[in-house]
Amino acid sequence: MNERSFIFVAEMRVKDEQKEIAIREKAIEMIAKDGFDGLSMQKLAKAAGVSPATIYLYFENREDLLNQLFIDVQEKFTEIALKDFDPEMGFEEGLWLQWQNRLSYIMEYPFHSQFMEQFKNSPLVNNKGIHINSFKEAMQRFCRNAIERGELSVMPLEAFWAIAYGPFYALMKFHLNQKSVGDRPFTLTEDILQQTFRLVIKALKNNNE
Repeated sequence: MNERSFIFVAEMRVKDEQKEIAIREKAIEMIAKDGFDGLSMQKLAKAAGVSPATIYLYFENREDLLNQLFIDVQEKFTEIALKDFDPEMGFEEGLWLQWQNRLSYIMEYPFHSQFMEQFKNSPLVNNKGIHINSFKEAMQRFCRNAIERGELSVMPLEAFWAIAYGPFYALMKFHLNQKSVGDRPFTLTEDILQQTFRLVIKALKNNNE
């Protein structure tokens, strides 16, 4: 292969990668806005500016597309959520970092976070093609260490998640919608986030500490 041919092939590969990325991002956006029922290969092709045949070059079918999207989104979430995070951290420090990292993720990838929530609540998430990543293991170790050190009360997982992250995601929803209860205008500030976090820590803290 001469130099000119090599450059041509390299450019085609870049264009193909960009086209696949564009298809994936448009599919995530469509699902975030309209749900799974709003996505078809024909609608996606039109929105992404490609032919339906092009989509099938990258994905076997709609189910394969959805599974690959979930895996990609989950990997990106894990990458950001675990940035600078260590399961051996003190509980308060580690949970605050989780709030900060999740804030960064949602602000940078708002459609991704909405897509993930829809997919996690869908029967599709039970597909055998979905793989569990390292995030769950890291968080289990983090909570287990906090309990062993007496920093965290023992409670059902559901109660822990509702207290530790429920207020955070409620604030993020208000912020993204730019309004809160009763359609009051709302913008999330550092002060509001920290005040809420302190209340969460107080609720989760081991009373015997």
